[in-house]
Amino acid sequence: MSEPLRLLVICAHPDDAEYKAGGLAAIYRALGDVVRFVSVTNGDAGHQKISGPELALRRREESAAAAATLGLQYDVWDHPDGRLFPTLALREQVIRLIREDRPDLVLTHRPNDYHPDHRATSQLVQDAAYLLTVPAICREVPHLPRDPVIGYLSDEFTRPYSFDPSVVIDIGPVWSQKMAMLDAHASQFYEWLPFNSGCLLEVPTTAEKRLEWLSARMIAKTEELAERWRERLVATYGRERGQGVMLAEAFEASEYGAPLDQAATDRLFPFLEAARR
Repeated sequence: MSEPLRLLVICAHPDDAEYKAGGLAAIYRALGDVVRFVSVTNGDAGHQKISGPELALRRREESAAAAATLGLQYDVWDHPDGRLFPTLALREQVIRLIREDRPDLVLTHRPNDYHPDHRATSQLVQDAAYLLTVPAICREVPHLPRDPVIGYLSDEFTRPYSFDPSVVIDIGPVWSQKMAMLDAHASQFYEWLPFNSGCLLEVPTTAEKRLEWLSARMIAKTEELAERWRERLVATYGRERGQGVMLAEAFEASEYGAPLDQAATDRLFPFLEAARR
């Protein structure tokens, strides 16, 4: 029997990982694989009314609740939100994390993004990548014989280059699990993000109606992305299923990790091969 795959998603803030890779995480967990989310910051600035330790504690609790829906590990580091900088100490913290976890696949933000914390997190992972294999760096944790595959989470930024997916997956069958994770982050999806985007008054007051509201908004956004990636979905799933996929996640291979060739794709995304049969 083969060892379970290990997925490590390193993001800047609590809720980033499930927002961009919650569907993949749900698929991995359903297959018995190991998933770990890491938030580099504690999220202590992402709210219109509360901040500091009070908000950091609330976001840790929300992350724990999100993790419980799938039975995954969720680490929230204690670096301040909105003030992340890719220092040497943080780079070495990321090196130790990846070496200790020994993941098959690492996902993070792309290096060009609207949020400085996202950019800093991406740089930290990129700067750590080669050094994972260097024994003289962070000697207290055994080096890796080779890099894991590293991939980027999707975004809509076009400069200096647009997101170019290497893998697009159908998350329709696990949509409810992804939404359960997002629903756990009430401070973000029902308070801060609606306030920041000017639609706070649209948020329903009851838990059931709030989840329906959030799911409808997420479906509209995700369906638009699935249409954008339609050709890749058809190539992956075949014409009949590929044309019908409405909810998708996508990931772009990074040149800093091991190559995401066909053999690696088949190993890391075995459910895609099964879907083509």
